[in-house]
Amino acid sequence: MMRCLSYISICLALLLALPAMADVVLENDEMKLSIGDDGIVKSLRHKPSGRECIMPGVNAPVSEITQYRPYDNENFLMFPAKPRSFPSNKCYMSGDTLCVEYTDTYDIVKIKVDVTPSYIAFTPVDRDYRIEDYGVKRKTELDELTIMQLPLKPMERFGEWLNVVWDDDLAVALVGTDPTTYIDSRRERDNTTLLAQSHTAVKLFDTGTALMVTRPDSLLDRIDVLERDYDMPRGVESRRRPEYPMSYYELRDVTVDNIDRNIELAKQAGLKTMVVYYVDFAKACGHYEWRDEYPRGMADLQEITRKITDAGMIPGIHIHYSKIAVTDPYINNGTPDRRGNVVARFTLSQPIDSASTTIMVEECPEAVRMEKGRRMLQLDDELIMFTDVTKTPPYSFTGCQRGCFNSKASSHAVSSEARHLDVDDWPLFIRIDQNSGIQREIAERLGKIYSDCGFRFVYFDGAEDIPMPYWYNVSRSQLEVFNAMKPAPMWAEGAQKSHYGWHILSRGNAFDIFPPERIRPAMKRYTLRCAEQVACDFTSVNFGWVNYLAPSEKTIGMQPDMYDYICSKALAWDSPISLVANMPELDRHPRTDDNLLAINLWETAKLDKTVPDSMKRAMRDPDTEWTIMPRRGGKVEIVKVTQLTTDSLNAVNPVRAFSYVIDDATTGIIYWNGNGESTITLPGIMSKQVELYSFDGKRLKTGKDKDGNLTLPAGYRRVLHLKLPEREARDLFINTLLKQ
Repeated sequence: MMRCLSYISICLALLLALPAMADVVLENDEMKLSIGDDGIVKSLRHKPSGRECIMPGVNAPVSEITQYRPYDNENFLMFPAKPRSFPSNKCYMSGDTLCVEYTDTYDIVKIKVDVTPSYIAFTPVDRDYRIEDYGVKRKTELDELTIMQLPLKPMERFGEWLNVVWDDDLAVALVGTDPTTYIDSRRERDNTTLLAQSHTAVKLFDTGTALMVTRPDSLLDRIDVLERDYDMPRGVESRRRPEYPMSYYELRDVTVDNIDRNIELAKQAGLKTMVVYYVDFAKACGHYEWRDEYPRGMADLQEITRKITDAGMIPGIHIHYSKIAVTDPYINNGTPDRRGNVVARFTLSQPIDSASTTIMVEECPEAVRMEKGRRMLQLDDELIMFTDVTKTPPYSFTGCQRGCFNSKASSHAVSSEARHLDVDDWPLFIRIDQNSGIQREIAERLGKIYSDCGFRFVYFDGAEDIPMPYWYNVSRSQLEVFNAMKPAPMWAEGAQKSHYGWHILSRGNAFDIFPPERIRPAMKRYTLRCAEQVACDFTSVNFGWVNYLAPSEKTIGMQPDMYDYICSKALAWDSPISLVANMPELDRHPRTDDNLLAINLWETAKLDKTVPDSMKRAMRDPDTEWTIMPRRGGKVEIVKVTQLTTDSLNAVNPVRAFSYVIDDATTGIIYWNGNGESTITLPGIMSKQVELYSFDGKRLKTGKDKDGNLTLPAGYRRVLHLKLPEREARDLFINTLLKQ
């Protein structure tokens, strides 16, 4: 017994004598990250303030590896056949490399650490693997690697796009250094975990992430350094350009014959940038062949952009770039290109000849797209549209129309592959395979048009029209085109965001067109919500696209108050708007001068930065309405207003009106006829209580009818001053309109 105790004592003494495994500590002047030797994140401290960022008690592993099923022989005997993550259980530094080991695996992942004054970067570079001398062992696959995960204390704001949590005093960001890095987050009740991963299906090693802990007003400085160090698109530089908040005039049906008139209208609206939509000059996306309206081809487009530039405006281009039109030579030339993206592949179980209308296949066509126009197969060089499928054996495509889009119906042998093409949900297009070279071909064509014509910014339309994985291919496809555009675009917008795309799409996105009658509810539901959201990503959103429609039997048309609402909210969020300029509608609308003046006044105030922050914060309230009025000496007056009339097409009177408080005893009524000219009649006894002004503040005369009643012209916007408190003035004016 004494021998046993003596032996135990010796062992304990030897263990105590061993050096303790040290925590991994990585730090610069702003932050200190501590990772336990057991692979658990212990601390992330902002050094200047001493503030701890890690949520205590979470005990999250700094890294994990994921296998879509257990691959190690003993592991798959123990664990179910489903995705499984293995947490880090040991970390140590070897030079500038963080070495990480994991529970229940034999992997050692090596992550290069780059400590700079602005950030700490983590780049997985290699993987070691130890095989034991017993059991059935092999070097097993890795499907996903979590490079870094940080469970952070809750903060007031979370920018999901940029992957940053922040408040007024501190910001913590974990951003990708390459488009192949998968950036994600988990928002729990008591913490927000920021994640950076790499995936074997895209790229496992030599991708990475950067950690920044700094004050919010310094975060963009840190990201700017990162973008330059890793040769990223200059998203910070773009956001800091003085032109960044500029709104644009989006041309429709532009030619060399009407560009001058469009420039006049854009200037009247105070817009300093102008966008050319590719469908005006190109027959289709893909090869971008010139339309008949451009007989000189590039020379015609160059004349248009030159005139825009000579007018002191900045030209931009609106493109589809990740898909090809079914009318383009890629598809409609008799030998369709085979680099369209494929949704599913099927094997012919029986041969077919050129007249067959049923195609028998081995696989169940359960997941085929049955929307009209999307039921397309490619068999060798033939395109086939099918009507229906059978989902029980024998499987088949039925009602087949052969030799579509100028292809040739032909015979196909048994075991031939039928490719179900990824036809766009707008079935004029086929989405392209991002793993082929076709995106580069398209990028080169677009880059030449962009550079030769002097375009300076770009809208990436159809950014959602790409194959999975979306988190990678959205920015991957944009980056291919962006890099082909010289000089680099001053800013870009696009239809869908991915994490790396933050550096490309510096102005977020526009929304599709809403009808005039739905402008306010649609903006409250979508645009304003988006503006608040992307502000957490240090980004603006485009308050558009805003259509231009004249009044008709189908709509009340776009009215000055609608542009007041849109532009005031855009100013409140330091954001641009986009005006879809349908020139025939502009010329037909009786209130075009008023509409363009409203845009001009708000745009000028935004760019001149004359509106105080306190008023901008008040304007952000979705339920508030504001009007801006010109005054002498180039000054403006901004007032909060209340809508008196409705947005209904069936309104009793075409006059639209808004009230505001001048003082306790005086109310202003801004009114106009939205669809022409008319007269408003007020009781003659009101004559001493009424003053009429033009919209820019000049006193106007009122008239009288044969009965001695006051008559007020209703056409362009005017302002009526009533010597009545607001409620009484509103009731009087509304009741007057209802009787006329």
